[in-house]
Amino acid sequence: MSGENEIVLVGVGQCVQRDAAPDHARDPVALMADAARLAADDSTLGPRLLSQLSLVATVDTFAWQPACAPGLLAEAIGATPSRLVQSTVGGNTPQAYVNWLAGEIRSGKAGGACLIAGVNVVASMMKARAAGVRLAWPTGGGGAPERFGDERPGGTDDENAHGLFLPSNTYPLFENAVRARRGLSVREHSLAIGRMFSRFTDVAAKNPISWFPVRRSAEELATPSENNRWVSFPYTKYLNAVMAVDQSAAVILMSAAEADRLGVPKDRRVWFLGGGAASEDPWNVSERPRFDACPSMKFAAEQAMAKAGTTVADLDFFDLYSCFPVAVELACEGLGIAEDDPRGLTLTGGLPYFGGPGNNYSLHGIAAMVEALRSRPGANGLVTANGWYLTKHAAGVYSSAPPSRPALAEPPASASRHEGQPVEVAKEPSGKAVVETYTVVCGKSGEPQTGIVLGRLATGARFLAHTPDDPALLEEWMTNEAIGRRGSVRAGSPVNVFTPE
Repeated sequence: MSGENEIVLVGVGQCVQRDAAPDHARDPVALMADAARLAADDSTLGPRLLSQLSLVATVDTFAWQPACAPGLLAEAIGATPSRLVQSTVGGNTPQAYVNWLAGEIRSGKAGGACLIAGVNVVASMMKARAAGVRLAWPTGGGGAPERFGDERPGGTDDENAHGLFLPSNTYPLFENAVRARRGLSVREHSLAIGRMFSRFTDVAAKNPISWFPVRRSAEELATPSENNRWVSFPYTKYLNAVMAVDQSAAVILMSAAEADRLGVPKDRRVWFLGGGAASEDPWNVSERPRFDACPSMKFAAEQAMAKAGTTVADLDFFDLYSCFPVAVELACEGLGIAEDDPRGLTLTGGLPYFGGPGNNYSLHGIAAMVEALRSRPGANGLVTANGWYLTKHAAGVYSSAPPSRPALAEPPASASRHEGQPVEVAKEPSGKAVVETYTVVCGKSGEPQTGIVLGRLATGARFLAHTPDDPALLEEWMTNEAIGRRGSVRAGSPVNVFTPE
């Protein structure tokens, strides 16, 4: 039975804008409106559905910050919702939105149909800057939107000073720690992540919305070349999420009872089961208990499946958040599935190949999940999403079949935390030390420039540091394992310095 309180997704839409001249590019509102109209048409109800929206929520677009993005979008599509919601920063947002809205709908706080939309326009912004074109994008929007999500910045001043504000510098710290735990050589590990992400390129090559619809081999992804320079070791350019895209997506969800009232056809409905789950590790990267695991990611997926009454064996589709290889590796470990699981790990092609539209990527993952489930009656799928630096996580289970049990009476919590004790970080580290994890940040030509180290003092306290500016040392650390190396650290301003023995 469907049940009046069950949540269904009834329409999805995705758009991509390629090769538009800066002075002819569609603005962020227009791109979101395009996706919203596609979602309404996908439900078969078209403009009639948009006119009856009770809530419009938008995902943060860091490249464009109007006063009220959901208000601008509502006006553009002819909607007059009673609630407007704008998110904070975080790639977990789209799935966290679905989790939260399921509770709002079930509790009666969000009646009618709800729209979630998001966009990324970094490609257009970069083209305009290069051409000296000023983009006249909307900046207003009526109303004061509700804020959804955590307002905290992604890291500390000390982390930022040492270069950890950039995801491309931070995720390699986790990747190198996983390699050391697995006991692989640098080359063995590079080819392993290349093989995993090569399968992502296979999916992206078939996706008409992909920014890079190109198949690439494991060797091509893992090996530095003129077109595939080192970014931050052990990641080449082809292993990094790409935010310089113009992509938008939208989904429309409501209760099954509302879908019945509006006349949404049964074959358009995909059920969101259980309410999803969310979790987080200790907020700051430098305070994580370990770098070779992510217990909060596992916790969110397990809780989502438990609420949905499903297991990993029941899942037919996955879209695992894939900003960098380590996010997928740790998700597979948490789920207990192989990195070459025949069911596949992505429906879009992943952030480096489909595209990484800022905080909005997982809305594309959800849209792709809806389309996949419609094609297979009785199938189930899992979407995971990740914000900041493996910091905050959201997961949800979807199905093309109605749930076999009623929805939970109480709305799910929007952020259930996985407990983990933060590690003490020394403010002025000094003395003997050992490397826990590291990365080597490379320049525009792929040349090694800066070594970033996180390690432990003899007291057990954590420290952050850079290595000396020694090209030979950095080259050696990109060839041989540096985790476990001993040396000494001294406090500095603005950065500490770790010198190997």
